[in-house]
Amino acid sequence: MEKSKVYFTSDTGSKALVKLYKKLGKELKGNVAVKLHSGERGNQNFLRPEFVKPIIDEVNGTVVECNTAYGHDKGGARFNTSSHMQVMKEHGWTENFDVDILDSEGPDKVLEIPNGKILKENYVGKDIDKYNSMLVLSHFKGHPMGGFGGALKQLSIGVASSNGKCWIHSTGKSKDMKNCWQIPVKQDEFLEAMADAAESVNNYFKDNIVYINAVVNLSVDCDCCHVAEDPCMKDIGILISTDPVAIDQACLDLVYNSKDPGRDHFVERVESRNGRHTVEAAEALGFGSRDYELINIDEE
Repeated sequence: MEKSKVYFTSDTGSKALVKLYKKLGKELKGNVAVKLHSGERGNQNFLRPEFVKPIIDEVNGTVVECNTAYGHDKGGARFNTSSHMQVMKEHGWTENFDVDILDSEGPDKVLEIPNGKILKENYVGKDIDKYNSMLVLSHFKGHPMGGFGGALKQLSIGVASSNGKCWIHSTGKSKDMKNCWQIPVKQDEFLEAMADAAESVNNYFKDNIVYINAVVNLSVDCDCCHVAEDPCMKDIGILISTDPVAIDQACLDLVYNSKDPGRDHFVERVESRNGRHTVEAAEALGFGSRDYELINIDEE
């Protein structure tokens, strides 16, 4: 079986995103959704609009986001459409791009997960039906709950509706923001639920999906944290693939093999949450492989 191809460049300039996309040679057609993280109000590490503008213009994409599942009590300002759009405006998204909050109106679209280990269905915003293909544009970094966030987290928690986020976090026990955080869950089952949800979105777009991970601003905290640690490592580069499992595994390997002094702090965050299990669980579902070929386009 041929290894999944993951293309890499150490160039972290905005034009490198387009260069990688052209190198991949996979054209996203039709109405293209660009799923990215708008950044919580107060967060300093999220990818900026000017950084991603060249690639979004290249694919003629619409920036899509989904509402969160935590309110003001947890520092959240993106838990409903009106406040989320205000943050999108503050962060420069609406002035640069067409923006669509996928779950701005109910009811949710239900994606079936027949072979899911924890979840048998995933809940996403119904506006996903407007799009023929998706560019998953992820900021690879640490995460307080998942250990790390990359393509798989963006596919799962990222694309899930507000109800869907509760469903994943509670391992399929609640869609209610008021009680989903109180339900005790096993960490590995949460990570497996993320993998289940990720598979459903990957399969929804079938062959019309591309993944970019920007391994920059390497904080141990997510862009959803309104108070986040500053980056602990130097920027590593940008990767692209059609395989979400391979690209996340490649990013982890780049971090783990790094000689950067902040490497141990980042790895501790991943290990303490058993974060690598998400990649293992996703591979077990069969929609990607941890066995990959890393192609450094800087050497060509």
